[in-house]
Amino acid sequence: MVLPDASGDVLSEMDVDAFRRLFPLRFFETHLVKSTRPDGRSLAEARETSSALGAVASADGSALVKIGSTRMLAAIKMEVMTPSKESPDEGCIAIDFHMPPICSPTVRPGRPAEAAPVVSKQLSDTILSCGMINLKELSLISGKAAWMAYLDIYCLDADGALFELLLCCQQLLPFLTIPIVSMNDDGKVVVLSGDHGGKEPVNKGKRKLTLSSIPFSLTCLLHKNYILADPTAEEESVMETLVTVVLDSSGQLVSLYKPGGPVLAYTSAIQDCVALTRQRARELQMILDEVTSGMEVD
Repeated sequence: MVLPDASGDVLSEMDVDAFRRLFPLRFFETHLVKSTRPDGRSLAEARETSSALGAVASADGSALVKIGSTRMLAAIKMEVMTPSKESPDEGCIAIDFHMPPICSPTVRPGRPAEAAPVVSKQLSDTILSCGMINLKELSLISGKAAWMAYLDIYCLDADGALFELLLCCQQLLPFLTIPIVSMNDDGKVVVLSGDHGGKEPVNKGKRKLTLSSIPFSLTCLLHKNYILADPTAEEESVMETLVTVVLDSSGQLVSLYKPGGPVLAYTSAIQDCVALTRQRARELQMILDEVTSGMEVD
């Protein structure tokens, strides 16, 4: 069966759709030999990315990120906790990634998505291993009080490359403000209002988190001798072998994740994926700079 010319009449367009459904791998390979993809991108090109801060008014920080058709909503909430005995001078960050049934036809109601806990663990490991946040900055009173940051990320539309939600964290954390707190009459740490009520604050004042390093990630798809950057869900389902590269802001490798797949990742392929990630990091940095310049920092 020959792939029809998509520029033909309505019947030809219907034939293309049928060919795509019946022979998905052959359909994609007819594009790969031309170094292009069905959505018009080149093999090394990531999808258009945009973001907006402040999407959830009740949260201490929130961001809505769109990468192609993949959409993520992230929100962070700060609460005072008692630190552990092992780390009395450190706070904590808890990350949960949620995939409701509305995000993908592969997610069934009443059943948690298999990818959700995997992505949550990946994201948590990446943020801690690259030193993005110094947990000592979240300490209030040694051994008695510290901040617990709850970061919840909701996938609204899962169209591939889910780990790119790391961009949500990049958007949120630089603008997260640590509130002023004091000790009340019962010995509990409470958040102070604007006038302080005459009480002595425990911390010196509102401040931003100091981020020592910002990680950037890119998921690549390996198929035969081809490398596709930022794959869609359809591309992932057809060609299956994924490699996710995470670099820090200096371009050094933080992590490399390859969850199986039929294609072996040779050294040359990994080097190409790292080079694509460096290129993507520059694009994402420009997006972050635009968001930063548009925000009014206290």
